[in-house]
Parts: sequence; structure tokens; C-alpha cells
Amino acid sequence: MFRIGTFSKLGRITIKTLRHYDEVGLLIPVHVDEENGYRYYTTDQLFRLNEIVALRQMGFSISEITDIVSGQNKSAILEQRKAELRSEQQAVEDRLFRLKNYILEQKEGHLMNYQAVIKEIPAYTVFSVRKVIPNYAALGQLMPEIGAKVGRLNPGIQCVKPDYCFNVYHDGEYKEANADVEICQAVTSRGVDGDGIVFKELPAVTVASVLHRGAYDNLGEAYAYAVKWTEQNGYRISGFLRESYIDGMWNKENIDEWLTEIQVPVEKK
Repeated sequence: MFRIGTFSKLGRITIKTLRHYDEVGLLIPVHVDEENGYRYYTTDQLFRLNEIVALRQMGFSISEITDIVSGQNKSAILEQRKAELRSEQQAVEDRLFRLKNYILEQKEGHLMNYQAVIKEIPAYTVFSVRKVIPNYAALGQLMPEIGAKVGRLNPGIQCVKPDYCFNVYHDGEYKEANADVEICQAVTSRGVDGDGIVFKELPAVTVASVLHRGAYDNLGEAYAYAVKWTEQNGYRISGFLRESYIDGMWNKENIDEWLTEIQVPVEKK
């Protein structure tokens, strides 16, 4: 038998850790001297120690290892950890893939006017109006009109905070003219439908988000970048494109300060 100091050197593990394993019942010494409290281990226990260390290196907690070595829920715990590691692996591969494309853009000397990030948009209650608009200028007139109609039909209706006003483009692509647009506003509760206005629930969605600063005339470049980024970074478009208005003519006099967010619903390929 070996005293704890010698056993710790054989197992390449600290005495403090061995004492902890003893306290939690994970690796109990074969003998403890009643007079001096010295702990003694055998070489056979090195196999159990190696198993514990191996499981720790796989990321299992002490409580999980206790269940594994005792045979309790062993299969379920192992399968759960395998699923977690696969998820971690996918996340790392995704980051590496996106980093590779970022480095490529830098090397090719692309002007980085835009950056894309993945965001989770929560579920919302919205009111909406769907129309085919001749051009972007028409939105400036339509949006206040829609707001006024909703206010008349639903006095006291409140928008969510922070505000989430956006358009959904049902053409499936960016169009400068004759676009099939659904104008949406997220609100705190449902109201009464009428005069072309519909209240509905929108589910949560994962999007590739690209910010555009400035006039709406140049939004086509932001859309092109968002779609290209989606295709090059292991995603596919899974829904209609959204255009969210953060700053605009209602709070910024300088058109260069207008801020629009392009949201492309995506899913992994």
C-alpha cells in the first residue's frame, strides 16, 4: 500500500484533490490509520483514479462522475455529454468558418462598410399592413397614415420598448420599385383589426443582421452584403427579409445619421 503522498505522485494528482475525492466518496482509501489518520491506497486504485481523471478531462462534474462510476444513469449521462461536445464542436467550426471569410475579405482589400452578426429576434405581437409600393418614398407617407388608423381603432395601443418597427419584403429579394411590402409595428398587446390593418403573432427567428447608416437609396448594397454573407458562412435564407428602422427622419435631421438594420432570417445548412 502507498501513503497518500506517494499515491499522489504515482497518479500525478494533488493530495488536496485526493482528499476531496475521499470526502465525496469518489475514491476512498483502502485503509485509514486510526491513530494518525494516514490514508493508504493500492496500485489497483490507480485504474479508478485514471478513469476519474479521464472523465474530468471530458468535462464531467464530480457528481456526474460519481454516478458514472457507480453505474447510475451512466448511459444517459454519457450521451448527454456527447451531445454537448458535438454542439460545442459545431459552434467552434462556425466561428472558424466566419473568421476564415473575414480574413479573406481583409486580404482581398474589401472596404468593410458592413459587418454581419447572428441575432435572435424574439416573438412579437404586431399590427401590419401589406401593400405593393411604387418606391421607398411612399413609405414616408404610408407609415404615419397606418399609425393614425391604428390609433383611431385602438386608443391606448402601445408600442414595445425598445421600438421595433420593420418591413417584411415578400418578393424574396430587394426591389427598388413595386415591392410587395408588409409594414409591421411590434406592440404590447393585440388590438382590433380593420381598414386593412391586421394584428398577429410572429414567432422568434434567427437572423443575420447588417446595419446600414445613411439614406435608403443605398440599402441595396446592405442587402447584397447580407445575402452574400449568409451564403458564404454556412447559412441558408429561411424566410422573408426584414428591414428594421432604428433612426430616421422622425428623430434625426441629418440623413447621414439614419440607421437601418437589415435582418435576413437564416438557418444552418
